Amino acid sequence: MKLGKKALEALQAEIDGQLKPGDELIVAGPVAAEGTAWIAENYHDRLREVFSERFLEDAGKLPEVYGTGMKKENNKVWKMAEASGASARYLMGEGGFLSALWKMAEASGVGLSADLRSVPIRQETIEICEIFDVNPYKLLSGGSILLGIQGGDAFVQELRREGIMAAVIGQTNSRNDRLLYSGGNARYLERPAEDEWKRLNINR
Repeated sequence: MKLGKKALEALQAEIDGQLKPGDELIVAGPVAAEGTAWIAENYHDRLREVFSERFLEDAGKLPEVYGTGMKKENNKVWKMAEASGASARYLMGEGGFLSALWKMAEASGVGLSADLRSVPIRQETIEICEIFDVNPYKLLSGGSILLGIQGGDAFVQELRREGIMAAVIGQTNSRNDRLLYSGGNARYLERPAEDEWKRLNINR
């Protein structure tokens, strides 16, 4: 179902710029670091039965150590992307990576293909999310940025030289299809549902 005019305009206001067909999609900063830290803090006792205290301390510091910055004004990647001519930028938050991807595509009216296996993510996130059957790609991701740019590989190398986890995860196109790949499987990108951290919070 297509968004109404006002809803679309509100969504476009969240995005800096607009994706263009042929842009390469880049994720900078590991997704779900913020959500991982939240789970590590709020479910510490349960996680302590599985993981060491050092592991949980490291998980709690993920946004601080690997995030790119929660606010645009002091976010290095945000400024680097602007200087490199990025078509569009989005600072992730609730709903995580999949929400950000859908919002950017919908606001820009483009199709895309993206590979989940290429999305930067920390091992701590994977292991903690497995304990609670949480989808890390739908989890709080403040401090990660999704952007569209021409010449994505060169920009990724620039980010990595700055010590920032980053990868080209897909490309936009002029079609309507928005496809997510994982291994040999493909599925359509769906309109975002509720963030996984909210489900956990309700069940505490």
